[in-house]
Amino acid sequence: MLEEIMLEKKKWVVVGANQNPEKFGNMIYKKLKLRGYEVVPVNPFFDTIEGDPCYKNLSSIPEKPEVIDMVVGPDKAKAVIEEAAILGIEYIWFQPGTYNDEVLELVKNLGIKSVKACVLVATR
Repeated sequence: MLEEIMLEKKKWVVVGANQNPEKFGNMIYKKLKLRGYEVVPVNPFFDTIEGDPCYKNLSSIPEKPEVIDMVVGPDKAKAVIEEAAILGIEYIWFQPGTYNDEVLELVKNLGIKSVKACVLVATR
């Protein structure tokens, strides 16, 4: 199952990670780290998340991630998906509310494999 394949990958990026412990971007970032994943936060509005360097975009990350966890709305997702395709990132995990038909069509057309599920539930 694709979800299990993605969860076996250890290098993740959380697009939309943030500093607010009550928001999903922060909860997901911390949970993945707690579960032993190498996680990198991406958010152009922060320099650090939970004391770790935060990157402005996928291209500025020093090491290519295996999986993107999408925690931004569909309006911001398109640019991230296009950047992921250029960088050769194969997997995107869409949190609930982060995709629409246009986003899913783009992922399909670019040959990126995706899952639509809550990673907080999947990593219990």
